[in-house]
Amino acid sequence: MSAQQLSIAFFLQMFFILAVCRLVGLLARKLGQPQVVGEMIAGVLIGPSLFGLVCPGLQQALFPKDSLKLLYVAAQLGVGLYMFLVGVEFESNLFRSRIRGAAAVSISGMLVPFALGAGLALAFVRLPGLFSEKATPAQAVLFLGAAMSITAFPMLARIIYERRLTGTSLGTLALAAGAIDDGAAWCVLAVVVATFGAGSFVAVKAIGGGLVYAILMLTLGRKMLAPLGAAAEKTGQLSPTLLAITLMLLMLGAWFADAIGLHAVFGGFLLGIAMPRGLFARELKRQLEPFALVFLLPMFFTYSGLNTRLDMVNNWQMLLIALAVLLAACIGKGVACWAAARLSGEDNRTALAIGTLMNARGLMELIILNIGLQQGIIQPALFSIMVLMAVVTTLMASPVFEWVYGRHARETGELAPGRVQV
Repeated sequence: MSAQQLSIAFFLQMFFILAVCRLVGLLARKLGQPQVVGEMIAGVLIGPSLFGLVCPGLQQALFPKDSLKLLYVAAQLGVGLYMFLVGVEFESNLFRSRIRGAAAVSISGMLVPFALGAGLALAFVRLPGLFSEKATPAQAVLFLGAAMSITAFPMLARIIYERRLTGTSLGTLALAAGAIDDGAAWCVLAVVVATFGAGSFVAVKAIGGGLVYAILMLTLGRKMLAPLGAAAEKTGQLSPTLLAITLMLLMLGAWFADAIGLHAVFGGFLLGIAMPRGLFARELKRQLEPFALVFLLPMFFTYSGLNTRLDMVNNWQMLLIALAVLLAACIGKGVACWAAARLSGEDNRTALAIGTLMNARGLMELIILNIGLQQGIIQPALFSIMVLMAVVTTLMASPVFEWVYGRHARETGELAPGRVQV
């Protein structure tokens, strides 16, 4: 496609994406789900699972293959900017006070689902249509274990934001555990990719580079960024120049995280944590958040949804396999994180809320699954089963969270009325 054709396709795609995401999001809110869940489902519906099944010619005309590269880049910009804003609002002092519980929850949320995923991989590796014939049992174990261990960090952050729990003890603990969990999961994925022939340098670069970036951002980075906050306080506003400098730094951080083999969201999130607080942070959110949430973020959900085919789960064997995957996912994440939170001293209701939030997989799961599909490790049937698990666990998060935590918190006055938004 020419540059002009790409431009024409992109503008029409954006109209369609924004319209469908807004409509499905409004419907989701009427059903008690956050807007983000509606956007996730909308992305899947726009793809071959429904739109492509009902109107294949129209779907292909609206989303030609050559145009998806541009949509992919825009999607990464959206999720990177959003996670930067989450980092800006992240209460690092509260995080440090909860580091023990966050580490315990995160480690449990990694090890248990990895073990269950490994067991499923050994059971499934010889079944036709799931793993590639070229995949060895060891490769299947590593990949499915990593895929079962992921947490929907951007989804988790969005749910916490929409429930108005950002900055609370529960919200900070969940975000901290999710951040540690997903950072470790991406490092595991780097190791897995190395076993598929990419070389051990991929894993070393991802793990070492991520640690160096995190340490620099949370120590030297804070001091180097402090003048931005001082300039904003002096003038009483976030000037266009300060905003431009901030966005340049965001692009640099997202580039570095992607370049070392992690993901743009971690570059943006860590940079956001290091940003000055006060007037500077408030103005950043005021100027950037509406555009990020309404315009950019739906592209992230749509791109992954375009690669999803839920119609592959079409017989009893596939349904039983899907049920086994779903049960292992819920036990591995939800139950394990609940138990770890309880052992760390949290009350039962807060521990149940943590387990519920950590159990959501969302689109981060789809990113890992797309890597496995592109590398030729898994086949479309297993890809679709895992996508189904991601959708169901994410749909579960909001109503179960409301049942175990939100309703009681409002009734007892632990949260102000409206603090937990349905």
